Amino acid sequence: MQFHHHGYVSGDPRIQPASGVGLDRPAELPDEVDVLIVGTGPAGMLTAAQLSRFPGVTTRIVERRPGRLVIGQADGIQARSVETFQAFGFAERIIAEAYRITEMAFWKPDPADHSRIARAARTTDDPTGISEFPHLIVNQARVLDYFAEYMANAPARMSPDYGYEFRSLEIGDGDYPVAVRLVHTSGPDEGKTRVVRAKYVVGADGARSKVRESIGCTMAGDQAHHAWGVMDVLAVTDFPDIRTKCAIQSGAGGSILLIPREGGHLFRMYVDLGEVAPEDHGAVRSTTIEQIISHANTILHPYTLDVRNVAWHSVYEVAHRLTDRFDDVLPDQRGTRTPRVFITGDACHTHSAKAGQGMNVSLQDGFNLGWKLGHVLEGRSPASLLATYSAERQVVAKNLIDFDKEWSTMMAKKPEEFASPSELEDFYVSTAEFPAGFMTQYTPSMITAEPVHQHLTSGFPIGKRFKSAPVVRVCDGTPMHLGHHATADGRWRIYVFADAAAPQPASPPTEHPTPGQTPGQQDAGQPTAGQHAPPSSVAGFAEWIANSPESPLAATPSGADRDAWFDVKVIYQQDHTNVDIGAVPAAFKPSVGPFQLTDYEKVYATDPAADIFELRGLDRGGVVVVVRPDQYVANVLPVGATAELAAFFVPLLLLRETRELPKEA
Repeated sequence: MQFHHHGYVSGDPRIQPASGVGLDRPAELPDEVDVLIVGTGPAGMLTAAQLSRFPGVTTRIVERRPGRLVIGQADGIQARSVETFQAFGFAERIIAEAYRITEMAFWKPDPADHSRIARAARTTDDPTGISEFPHLIVNQARVLDYFAEYMANAPARMSPDYGYEFRSLEIGDGDYPVAVRLVHTSGPDEGKTRVVRAKYVVGADGARSKVRESIGCTMAGDQAHHAWGVMDVLAVTDFPDIRTKCAIQSGAGGSILLIPREGGHLFRMYVDLGEVAPEDHGAVRSTTIEQIISHANTILHPYTLDVRNVAWHSVYEVAHRLTDRFDDVLPDQRGTRTPRVFITGDACHTHSAKAGQGMNVSLQDGFNLGWKLGHVLEGRSPASLLATYSAERQVVAKNLIDFDKEWSTMMAKKPEEFASPSELEDFYVSTAEFPAGFMTQYTPSMITAEPVHQHLTSGFPIGKRFKSAPVVRVCDGTPMHLGHHATADGRWRIYVFADAAAPQPASPPTEHPTPGQTPGQQDAGQPTAGQHAPPSSVAGFAEWIANSPESPLAATPSGADRDAWFDVKVIYQQDHTNVDIGAVPAAFKPSVGPFQLTDYEKVYATDPAADIFELRGLDRGGVVVVVRPDQYVANVLPVGATAELAAFFVPLLLLRETRELPKEA
């Protein structure tokens, strides 16, 4: 965390100075906004939180409820989501309060007595170490609270506008072409209608989305005609794995998916209620909590479940549906106009809850869309950037539904229907990367390059999320993860993995041994007097990116910090004791803030215990890795390919040298 560069901060450094629209933010919902978000679910709140970092953009988020969500239905937090929470600054706090999944137990009919269940296997939750972050369970309401806190402390000082229900929208002309009709659902104006005009609208209003209906999107899919009862309960039981995630298959009456919850006592059970006849017409949803508990006891035999308190329960039928598009542009209009209305989260895709994907995929919908809206509305990028949202996220949702169909079908099988006794746990282990959130790989587009130079690194696949790795910060010797310094601030990241040469002073050093050295000895990687260091291609890159009119940094508005739009970092192959930070090019030590202080925290060295060059298969001749604001790798190039790097950013940047910057408090 960096602060003090604008002057001494004596309070909470997470509270950033108000700026732009945050300086005098009206309490009442205005008549005109840049972005109107409908719904305060995970996708809506993350989109709003991301846009709160753009103080020149007026964003409001409306919600039909009169206040915050109290009990959320989603609770599974995959490692990819925790990586995202790290970017928003609350990963450590939410990890501390969450339940952490480290393994999963599989219970099956006892071979000696099929009326009883017995533990058949245990599997490690993340056997390959796919992320340094854990798999968590925590209530959705708490996730939303953290995003609400983040946006309230951000420069735009955002907070939800509760008590407004979306009714309809019309897209017309003018600076604010989308007219949205809202109805007050609470307070003195309850029942009254008002119209808000917006440049863009985001529908994050759930599976029964009215925004989706307003733009003519259709949901297609099927229903599995299989019902499940779900309950969050406090209970006394003799089942030994009650605090371990379990898949329980009984020979006497179906299956249970057991999910321990945060706090040490609460747990969730998905209880198999069996097949539902097509002519049932939803009657199964009237199943009582007493019936769900009774059925759970039948499945758990010989163990018993004495439920003392029910926090929440529901009955649902598995359905898999996907919209035909995620924005308002019809197929025959693609390329002729840019979208004005977007849908996210459950408004786009519905599936079972048992794979723990709903909230996680919705969060990435919001992360994908939020920075793109910010860049377009701030004048950084052309409006054509917005077309990439639907193109990228619809493919992800389709893959999710395909995976969930297979997983939910397997969970509903009877034990005797499996081809192998270990089929369920084998599937769980072999597909771990997908539910963890790391199988997403965006295809080439204006923001994701062709894999021309992918051979330069095996560990940073273009289109996949940037997988962090240990490094050591040179200025203070602090070991850290490289990706953890990348906050959700809307900036592109340019990581320069240096060639073998260490940074060299402008003039040759004199031959004076340092304490403890005999004459002629020198630190590894540093030339002795009279010798010439091998030329470094990183020095040439640094000169180009800092000073060339073709550099993407040339698009940065005058008056802004040099790293306001692009965060450029360098990682040297030497350990930190052999990197002379005084010799590091100025491009990696930019001047920031009103006092133009030097930022020393963009210069890194390898960690001898975990060499990032080895871990990520980086070519030691020098590699540049470009990462999007939503943490996905956009391009990989040789460090000398400056013309290619310039060409990549040409369609993404709009020069705004005279643009007025948002004022700060």
